[in-house]
This record gives sequence, structure tokens and C-alpha cells, in this order.
Amino acid sequence: MEPRINITTKRALALDALRGFAILTMILSGQIPFHTNTLPAWMYHAQVPPPEHKWIPTLPGITWVDLVFPFFLFAMGAAFPLALSRRLDEGVTKWKISLSILERGFLLGFFALYVQAIRPYVISKSPTTETFLIALLAFFLCFPIYTRLPKDWNLWIKIAIRVIGWVSAFLLLFNLKYPDGSGFSLYRSDIIIVVLTNMAVFGSFVWLFTRSNLLVRLGLLGILIAIRLSNMPIQTEGWVSQIWNYSPIPWMYRLYYLQYLFIVIPGMIAGEILLKWMKTKDESNDKGWSNLQYIFIAFLMFFFVFELLVGLYNRWLIETTILTFVLLLVTYYLLKNPITSTEKLYRELFYWAIYWLVLGLFFEPYEGGIKKDKATLSYYFITSGLAICTIIFFSIIIDVFKKKKWVQLLIDNGQNPMIAYAGVNNFIIPILSLTGLMKLLNIMAVTPWLGFLKGLIITFLLALFVSLCTRLKIFWRT
Repeated sequence: MEPRINITTKRALALDALRGFAILTMILSGQIPFHTNTLPAWMYHAQVPPPEHKWIPTLPGITWVDLVFPFFLFAMGAAFPLALSRRLDEGVTKWKISLSILERGFLLGFFALYVQAIRPYVISKSPTTETFLIALLAFFLCFPIYTRLPKDWNLWIKIAIRVIGWVSAFLLLFNLKYPDGSGFSLYRSDIIIVVLTNMAVFGSFVWLFTRSNLLVRLGLLGILIAIRLSNMPIQTEGWVSQIWNYSPIPWMYRLYYLQYLFIVIPGMIAGEILLKWMKTKDESNDKGWSNLQYIFIAFLMFFFVFELLVGLYNRWLIETTILTFVLLLVTYYLLKNPITSTEKLYRELFYWAIYWLVLGLFFEPYEGGIKKDKATLSYYFITSGLAICTIIFFSIIIDVFKKKKWVQLLIDNGQNPMIAYAGVNNFIIPILSLTGLMKLLNIMAVTPWLGFLKGLIITFLLALFVSLCTRLKIFWRT
């Protein structure tokens, strides 16, 4: 057996930035006002347009709001090789890693139940001071449960902290009463975290057992596509459909959730490419490409996201497809002849971006056009390609031009996503409400765009709080 060598000299900060961008825009999208006199339709999920905001399943197109969840899923998939390979390099056995994967699934599953149950507007339709204080207490009880405790602390102290957190959280959960008079329920959960829980478990196992065989992983995608096609509306019977609809624990697992592996698996492939780059030694300041070339590449990475969102939303399908293919060729030419490991990283990542974008564009007419709800095959693959473009964009800023400070807030939040996710409803909003500042923000938000500004302020305050936690090295286990 060859000895394992860990020579990691770089950090995938661009991946942290992508995750931070996803979590903060996810939070911002939840703060957008739904007034009758509302914002433009592209400020909301494409299938839930204003003014009525009712789900229209036949309405094709995507908006920036529809990117935030797949970007987060992609970042999750990309993190599996980075985290699990490190444990393998340390000599941890597969069965111990498997137990840690199941432990992570349990923690995320509880988080899905807990974070939904403690939100002030879930506890009460008209939250009072008491409601906000309960919400704050519930938020701070997450710290003894989820915070990564220092390794050099006494074992019994760490166990005592965990026990206090778990016992207090369960006592709180089972004593809460909701507007309908009910108490704790396994079916009161956050669907986003439920999906992430499934992806964290199944995605981790997929990578662990296919890490040395890309073809097997791509073959799994083919099987998933077959399962997906066998459960289209026209197909109503068959053993595949029975498996699709069966669940031993319907409040936490459905086979339907596994289709998000269409995003997580492309993320894994990107993560392996990043891992290979991280294990190369730092180079000198010499670059094979000029600064102007890097600027053009960064611009095109951003422009791919912009033009596909605009073109697919407005249904300019022929024009958008032609423009995308032309720009892919232009970018392919710009990425030729890489010299440094970073330049080779961008070329290899972009080759996969080409594949996912082209695959997604060819699937676009299928299922009535690209949609997030219900998600189409084109949605999975196009958003995967755009996630890669965004990683390259952030990496050029961070690793080439050394402007990490420009995206430091995104990096800090990307390294602490669980605090960000729970913090907006159970820390920022309660604090603003208890101090009276929320009333001032509500008075200010007299128009839809001022309401959006209010959402930006809330999101920015949250980002600062999470950044502070990150800099103090307070991390929740994810």
C-alpha cells in the first residue's frame, strides 16, 4: 500500500465564497417583500410571479433567486472530497467515516426540525416580546449542541456542554405551543435543511465509495436519470414508481430528494479538481496569462450567469443558445496553454462547465422548459455549470489578483452557513424587534424597493454577525 501524503498548501476560498454567496442570497430572497404593488417578476422565483405569487408549474424560466439553492448544493458536493479525503489521509477507516456521516445526518436532521420549530413567526402569528426572547434562547441553545469545541478541552467538560445543550433544547421543544394548539411534530420541519440532510448522507457515501472511479459516479447519474424518466406524469405504474413513492420515514427521507444528486455529483467532480490543485505547491508570481486575459476570463464567467438568466427567463432560446456556444468557444480559446497549476485548474473546471451547460441547454425544451419548481433536468445541469463559472470568477479575484478582502464577508459566511441560516430569524430579527429598530425599518419600507433595501440591511447585519463568529473561531458543525 502506498503511503498517504498530505501536502495541501492552498485553501479553496473560492468555494467558501460561493457557499457564502449562496447562503446570503438565500436569506436575502426570503426578506423580499410580497406587496400587492410589488417588485419586478425577476426578483422572485420564476414559477411564483407577482402580483399573486401563486405557483404556476407550467411557467418556464429561472431568476437569480433560483440559483441560490443549487449553488449551495454544488458547494456541498464540492466539499465532500476536501473533507473526507483529509480524514482518509489521516488514516481514519471507512467504517468510522461512515459513522461520522450518519452522525452528521442526524445533526442536520435535528436541525431541520429544530430551526423550523423555533422561528418566532412559527411560534406565534403575532410575536410578542416573550416570543422573541424564546426565539433568542432557542438560538443560543444551538451553540452547545453544534459548536466545534477545542480538541484540547477536557473530554468530560465537552460531554457536559453537549448534554446541557441537548437536554435544554428538547425541554424547550416539548413545551412550545403553536397557534393551532399543537406541540412538537416531526412533520414541522424546514424542507431546505431536509433536502440538505439527504444530500449530506447519500452524497457523502456516493463519494466515499466512488472516489477512485469517476465512470461509476457518472453511471450513477445515468441510473438517476432513468429513475427520473420512469416517474414522469405519463408513467403512473411500475416497480420504479413504487420505490419512488415509498418512504419508511416520510418526514425526513423521500427518494424524490435524491434527484438533487444531479447537482451534488457535478460538485464532487469540481471538488476533486480543487483538491488536486490544493495539493500542488505554491508557484512564483509568474503567470502564463496576462492580467488582461484574466480580466476577460473573469468577466466571461460572470457574463455566463447573467446572459443565461436573462435569456432563459425571457425565453430568447435560440439567441441565448447561440450566444452561449459562441462565448464557450471564446473562453475555451482564452484558457489555452495554461502554465501554472491555477491556470490548469481553471481550464479543467471550465471543461466540465462546458459539458454541464451544453447538456442543460439540450435538455432545456424537455419538461416544458427550465424550471426550479418542479425542478427540470436542464435546471440541474445549467445551474451546475454556472456554479463552476462562479467559482472561477471568485478564484480569479482571490487567488490571482489577491483581492481576498473584496469577498471576505462571503468567505466568512460560507465557512459558517448554519449560524447564518438560523441567525436571521432567531437572532437578527428578534434583536431588531426587541430594540424597536424593526419598527423604524418597517416605517422606512413604504415602497417595494425600500422594502428590498430593508431586506438588504437585515442580510448585511446577519453577514456581519456571522463574520464575527467566524473570526472568533466559533463554528457550528456542518
